Amino acid sequence: MSKKKRYAIIGTGSRAVMYRTAILGDHQSQSELVALCDSNPLRMKAWSDEAKIQPAFYAPDAFEEMLTKEKVDCVIVTSIDRTHHRYICRALELGCDVISEKPMTTTAERCNQILDCAAQSDKSLTIAFNYRFAPRNQRVKELLMNGAIGRVVSVHFEWMLDTIHGADYFRRWHRDKRNSGGLLVHKSTHHFDLVNWWLGTVPATVYAQGGLKFYGRENAEERGLNGFYQRAHGSVSAKSDPFALKWEDSEWNRKMYLEAEAADGYQRDQSVFGDGISIEDDLSVIVGYESGANMTYHLNAYAPWEGYRISFNGTEGRLQFDVTERAYVSGADGDHNFTRNVKGSAEHEVSEPCSILVQRHWKKPVKVEVPQVNGGGHGGADRILLQYLFDKPASDPLGLSAGVRDGAYSILTGIAGNQSINTGLPVKISDLVCPMHLKG
Repeated sequence: MSKKKRYAIIGTGSRAVMYRTAILGDHQSQSELVALCDSNPLRMKAWSDEAKIQPAFYAPDAFEEMLTKEKVDCVIVTSIDRTHHRYICRALELGCDVISEKPMTTTAERCNQILDCAAQSDKSLTIAFNYRFAPRNQRVKELLMNGAIGRVVSVHFEWMLDTIHGADYFRRWHRDKRNSGGLLVHKSTHHFDLVNWWLGTVPATVYAQGGLKFYGRENAEERGLNGFYQRAHGSVSAKSDPFALKWEDSEWNRKMYLEAEAADGYQRDQSVFGDGISIEDDLSVIVGYESGANMTYHLNAYAPWEGYRISFNGTEGRLQFDVTERAYVSGADGDHNFTRNVKGSAEHEVSEPCSILVQRHWKKPVKVEVPQVNGGGHGGADRILLQYLFDKPASDPLGLSAGVRDGAYSILTGIAGNQSINTGLPVKISDLVCPMHLKG
């Protein structure tokens, strides 16, 4: 019997649950969760108790001790975004493979640090870009790769986060740009990676504009709203606010955050119309790629529905791709995303309508059959991603697996966008990192 691979999970937030479930479930024959590392011991205990497991607990300052003492083979990084580089680099230096949630990191300086460490290590760094693995997104990749519309010249990409999902970034640690890099880094890294992968190219120049247009106290005051509060727990005003996190809706959130506050003071339920928000909620980006293609991109975090619309214009036609996604509050009930339909009821197995339409020059439009997936996060992508991460398939014809170069280019688009917003000028990707580190 082969030896089980020993895993440590860094950060016990909602995204870590997916990996825990995989290690304890479908992949338990070859995997073992031996340790957790988190700054909040109460959260680690609640997280472990919920799964009825007893891995070893370590604080961040004992990270190196954990790797050695627990004989860790692979580190899974799901901590707050601004800390990713610390764990990625030290784990690689100490001889561990690494799986990191997106974004790989939040700044150009930290990106360079990771690129340096990865270049000097013989261990693997995999970035968990789950959106690549959604069957519908794979279908688009196949069509473009096989020349369905010729060479892609331009892309228009619009992503809507609704007022269930989008608002949640403004309650949590993400609302501080120092923690998340803002939505252009934390969220849009998904989207920028998809375009890099779909087109088989990388970004060269970025120009962006954006701001806080809906959330935040000043915006609320301009719309005539009142009854402000700092956090939902204990607030009378929050009871009538549809944007407030309702603790009674989620036993998971109560145990993981409200009851764990004593250890670190972190408040999961801050008002989306409070002070102290430094990220944008409405963003527009123009990206020029090395292939000669360009993209116009827009992210809205306060839309009335959730999904994305993409148009690819090619030398031989056009491809249109529309997806309606379900909305959720991250981690609201542990192993599953909390979803709501239009009536507001909770669901776990719902379809996400999507369509692909291809029209070649001088031809009638053709509706392409799209694989429909019920259940599983991100359009069924999470389940397939986990198979790749834990089973390592022998072939990968679509290039689904993402490494350090993919992780870098996805965040560099957002990092360049942030810089462009601050300066009002376009930004060259080559000015942010050493080009030699990004050679394919």
